[in-house]
Formats: sequence, C-alpha cells, structure tokens
Amino acid sequence: MLRTMLKSKIHRVVLTDCNLDYEGSIAIDKDLLLAADILPGEQVQVLNINNGSRLITYAIEAPSGSGTIMLNGPAARAGMKGDILVIITYCQMQDNEIKNHIPAIVKVDSQNKVRSAQ
Repeated sequence: MLRTMLKSKIHRVVLTDCNLDYEGSIAIDKDLLLAADILPGEQVQVLNINNGSRLITYAIEAPSGSGTIMLNGPAARAGMKGDILVIITYCQMQDNEIKNHIPAIVKVDSQNKVRSAQ
C-alpha cells in the first residue's frame, strides 16, 4: 500500500507579490526551494493563513536570495501581498519506508530567509 506523506514544508513565508497576468504557478526563492527539497515544476499545496484558502499549483524558481514568494495567474486571486503562507509537498511511500522518512521543514524570518531547516 502507498501512503501520501508530508515531504516538505516551508512554514510561514510572506507573500511578496501577485501577478494575475502570468501563466500560473507560485514563484519561490531558489534558496527556499533547495532547503525544502522542492524542484521547479513540482506540485505544491499553498495554504494561506490569512484567508484560509488552499490551492494546488507548481513551483517555479525565483532568484536566489530574493525572498520572492509570488502567486501567479489564477492563483494570484488566492492571496494578497503580505499574507502568510505555508507551502507543502507530499510523497508516496510504502509502509516500510515511512519509519525512516524525515520531512524537510523550513522556517523563515520576516524577509523569507531560511531561519532553520531540518
């Protein structure tokens, strides 16, 4: 049996911009992608703490060190600049893999810089 497990989480990032006219997705600072083991094009779930919305889209890489977290295309309607988000990925695992699995948890400061990563 496969179970869907938490793979990674970027916790409490600040939404820096929204661009309704872009094709879609969420742009995430490359440093955060690396710390959370998220690849460009990988499916992510975005939870907006301010308004309770949840959406599924894919990650695109924003410049390293920029602190960028930007909702694009239709996803731009799910938040406003300054909102606090949680970005999550999941993976499929067999029961025997789960006991050794440690999800990547990334916490950030107010500028979306990595404060801690496990």
